[in-house]
Amino acid sequence: MAGSFMIFRHVKIVALLASLLMSIPTVSLAATPTAKPKPKITAPTKAQIAAAQASENAKAAAAASAATQLASAQNVLQQLTAVTNHKRAQLASAQAALVVATGQSNLATAHAALTQVAVAQANKTIGRMAANAYIMGGGFTTLNSVLESNGPQDLIDRLSILNQVGSSDAVALARYKSALVIAQAAQAAATKAKNVQAAATAQVAAAKAAAVAAQSAQAAEVAKLRAVQAQLMAELVKARNVRITLQQQLALWELEQSSANTAAHTKGQAKIWPDRGFKGRTTTRGTDALRTKALAYARAQVLARKPYVWGAQGPNSFDCSGLVYAAYKAAGLGWPNWSRLNAALYFVDTERVPLANLIPGDLLFYSYDGSVQNIHHITIYAGNGMMWEANSTRTGLLFSSMYSVPGLMPSGGRV
Repeated sequence: MAGSFMIFRHVKIVALLASLLMSIPTVSLAATPTAKPKPKITAPTKAQIAAAQASENAKAAAAASAATQLASAQNVLQQLTAVTNHKRAQLASAQAALVVATGQSNLATAHAALTQVAVAQANKTIGRMAANAYIMGGGFTTLNSVLESNGPQDLIDRLSILNQVGSSDAVALARYKSALVIAQAAQAAATKAKNVQAAATAQVAAAKAAAVAAQSAQAAEVAKLRAVQAQLMAELVKARNVRITLQQQLALWELEQSSANTAAHTKGQAKIWPDRGFKGRTTTRGTDALRTKALAYARAQVLARKPYVWGAQGPNSFDCSGLVYAAYKAAGLGWPNWSRLNAALYFVDTERVPLANLIPGDLLFYSYDGSVQNIHHITIYAGNGMMWEANSTRTGLLFSSMYSVPGLMPSGGRV
């Protein structure tokens, strides 16, 4: 009886509690702010790659056109340079001829001066002869000398003087006229030569100035075309890199997605595979300071909840090997000591470290059958059995246990 009473009492208490709970007003779940759904991340499409290829082809055609224009401009420039050189040669020849003509003119002028001295001397002689004739009287002709002579001896003397005077006068006049003609002719020739060469020099100088101006204008055009070509080549390289990157991302997406899908459907994977003696590098490239920086970078990306995208290496999204690459690159490890590889190649390209000897910054690898070629995942060891990882398109970037992913390889990799 007492037992029945106790059961009845318990039932009443339960009913009372139930009624109290039902009387509490319910809280609407709709009032609680919900997280925005993550955008669906997809790999580059073939259409995107085709568009990138078309853009690259257009840039290549523009660069080829610019190269053709540049070649044409350079040909014109070479022609103008040849014209300029020819004009300069003409100028040099004219200047040399002018030097010769100037020398000849100087010689002619000096010769004319000497003949003027001879003419002056002749004039003095003629003056003395005329004075003597005046003193001797009258006409001082041959007939006068005969009529006015005082005898044979006087006649001989008069005729001798007359002959001497006539002979000197004739010679002096002849020399004077000859020297004057020669000097005038030489001076005229020299003046003419100077005028001709001066005109030629002016013409050549004008031609040279025109050619140099044309050459300068063409050089400026070539420089402009080169700048255009350099810009187009830079755009072409950029477009090509975009296309190659998209193709590589697609290839990585297809390969790693296939491996990940295979791993997801492979049963009986070991938690840790046995050591089969795989080897890696015999040297490392990193330091403790470098590993610390890489860990800080990976931690920041995980805490920022960056999405997982196959083939991505940041800064806005990552895949597993992309996060590893970006972390050590941000820490200061660059090409050629550090390059973008997939998970399996990073296993080969790092020093093997037993799991018992791991330090923060070492890399962890996961394979669905324990072989190197089928490694499908890579993470960064954070210490205390934890790791930073770009896990999958479904979960994104995580801070998780190193044993949360099956198929852990028996050794890590030290960068």
